[in-house]
Amino acid sequence: MTVGRYTPIGVWIVAVAACALVIARAELRADMTAFLPRSPSAGQRALVDQLRSGVVSRLVLLGIEGAPPDSLAALSRALTRRLRGRPAFVAVDNGEEVGSAAEHDWVWRNRYLLSPGVRSERFTAAGLHEALTADLQLLGSDLAVLVKRSLPSDPTGEILALADRLVGAARPHARDGVWFSSDERRVLLVLETRAEGFDIDAQQQALAQIDDDFDRARRDVPGAVEARLLETGPGVFAVRTRAAMERDATRFSLLATGMVAGLLLFVYRSLRLLVLGLLPVMSGALAGIAAVALGFGFVHGITLGFGVTLIGESVDYAVYLFTQTAPGSSADGTLQRIWPTLRLGVLTSVAGYGAMLFSSFAGFAQLGLFSITGLLAAVSVTRWILPAALRRQFAAVDPGPFAPPLLAVIRRAERLRVPVAVLTLAAAALLGLHHGGFWQEDLSSLSPIPAAEQRLDQELRRGAGAPDVRYLVVLAAPDEQQALMASERLSRALDGMVSEGVLAGFDAPDRYLPSDSAQRARQEALPDAATLRARLEQAVAGLPFRRDLFAPFVADVAAARQAPLLARDRLPAGLALKLGSLVFAQEGGWAATLPLRGVSDARRVAAGVAALGEKGAAFVDLKDESDRLLRSYQREAVMLALIGSVVVLVLLSASLRSPRRVLAVAAPLAVAVIVTAAMLTAGDRKLSIFNLVGLLLIVAVGSNYCLFFERLSGDDAQRARAVASLVLANLCTVIGFGLLSFSGIPVLHDIGMTVAAGTLACLFLSAILSTGRLAGRSPAAR
Repeated sequence: MTVGRYTPIGVWIVAVAACALVIARAELRADMTAFLPRSPSAGQRALVDQLRSGVVSRLVLLGIEGAPPDSLAALSRALTRRLRGRPAFVAVDNGEEVGSAAEHDWVWRNRYLLSPGVRSERFTAAGLHEALTADLQLLGSDLAVLVKRSLPSDPTGEILALADRLVGAARPHARDGVWFSSDERRVLLVLETRAEGFDIDAQQQALAQIDDDFDRARRDVPGAVEARLLETGPGVFAVRTRAAMERDATRFSLLATGMVAGLLLFVYRSLRLLVLGLLPVMSGALAGIAAVALGFGFVHGITLGFGVTLIGESVDYAVYLFTQTAPGSSADGTLQRIWPTLRLGVLTSVAGYGAMLFSSFAGFAQLGLFSITGLLAAVSVTRWILPAALRRQFAAVDPGPFAPPLLAVIRRAERLRVPVAVLTLAAAALLGLHHGGFWQEDLSSLSPIPAAEQRLDQELRRGAGAPDVRYLVVLAAPDEQQALMASERLSRALDGMVSEGVLAGFDAPDRYLPSDSAQRARQEALPDAATLRARLEQAVAGLPFRRDLFAPFVADVAAARQAPLLARDRLPAGLALKLGSLVFAQEGGWAATLPLRGVSDARRVAAGVAALGEKGAAFVDLKDESDRLLRSYQREAVMLALIGSVVVLVLLSASLRSPRRVLAVAAPLAVAVIVTAAMLTAGDRKLSIFNLVGLLLIVAVGSNYCLFFERLSGDDAQRARAVASLVLANLCTVIGFGLLSFSGIPVLHDIGMTVAAGTLACLFLSAILSTGRLAGRSPAAR
């Protein structure tokens, strides 16, 4: 080798090292919000916020079964005691009347600043008399014990009102003081993690702590050794999804690499050629991952899984070079001959993937950038590195058994076109007669969570009464105080709707931290000690209360009048975390969410919120938003597919400069797409958006086969080598994409199945439809 031949290799080594350095520092995520819009609507932003950091995203639901009820109850208490001492959890609830003493004490001490019922008329003599009369009635009710304990300090009942506002949800079925499912075969626990739902590392550590404490508690409880732990919730799903992505990416990459390597080794009978043939694959994968890490700041797990496809496609370039190099000729000479076709094929692939770059969904844009960068790197290595690494007269391989079957198809192309036309018409008829629409309409179709785990989540959530937020009121404000004041105004309106039975209840940030103006107004509504004593003297007249009974009440009111205003940084940890999920800073200001519960008439709630005229406030139905999100996915996927196809046609027209030649290349692609779509929708099945992306990739990948067949030329031996290279390249592509069809991740499964079937069909269709001028006769040079 001359010094000049070493230069590309030196550049390649530096580039590979740089990519490896970038990848070593890259962050891997499995957060599915990467497949949400970059510029979401207010409702979609609320959906994203709930998925990423809402209270619902931090809940872990546990079920324990497989033991007698008494053992299950004891195990529930034992596990709860262990978990309540762990810093990973801010709340652990199994139904026992044991909560955070610090939180209870804080609410009690600050009840007059927290309660919206604190108004001046409540503390007049008449207002106090009315409250004391109501207390007498409660002393004869089930709440007698609680009222008797709080009465001397809280005769106006602020703590009872706050307890109803801060809890206010239906409680699950209970036995022996802990929560059970209705059939009493399973105990239930609800945990809230300190980490947000999208912090998968922290969620994984929390789950490991749960598993460890469960194993220890199970050994300590008699009769519980056979008990089984069931876990569900967003954090559980996130951890398992990331593990599935990493497992699939690793497993399928190794399988694809092994299968492709085995195939190439069988064909080439040369370890040297095998290693050189895999260089474009390795280079493309490294370049693709590094480009995504630099362009997006993180790499999604699905992007890594999608990288398996590069093994199938990027190895094609080395296959074309090695297989089409005849004995006695050089790799440089082969490249000069096939480079125009190879270059156009790469450009059409880039055009197909390039449409994904303009997606408003960051996840799809990642897939596009990864694929484009990987293919360009792979073809560059093939063009400049492999010739420099090959001996000038390397031992080329014989086409062997790969060429004859497809050459036989080419010779019968004229006769096979009629069956192809019939097949195309039949596929088009199936598509035309398809019932119920082509598209999957449920966003859960995009979820990597198995159906069994989704059903378990619904069972545990329903049994434990855990929130499953669908309806929200969201609002935006310039700062935190204005967000809290807007929340207070909305809360008053929603309280009225609760009274009317339009909804069962709601949560709001002002329940945990009222605005400064509301707190000051409540302090001003409280009378001074002397005035309060005088009013109490009048209020107790005719009632069976001692005059000195309410001295603690007078003292607490006096303290509340002088107390510093409540602030976020002085809230107990659990309440601060809850507040942080309901009101938070975002780009350009602050946002607040008010989750609604038991909505019986969504239209009336929406109309009521709109009638308030609260600037920046909106009623959001997360199911409607998710459905709207799916429709936007579909519209964008169709648009990107059309744009990609048009760009491919423009490239072909500009390069081939002949409508007939363009048709010869485009016809097999169109038929392959129609036949594959008919196959995917047979039996009234529906397409996912990932299937549509796969149809676009059929055009991107299959165009290479069509171009080589359309430009097939040379003597019989040269044609045989060209056809053999196409068969071998197609097998590698089908292996790469086909393995993805076994993935449990919908995006990988759907794209893999679609592209594997479509590109295989495209190989045979291009042999039939793109080689008419050469079929049945020995070709002349073109």
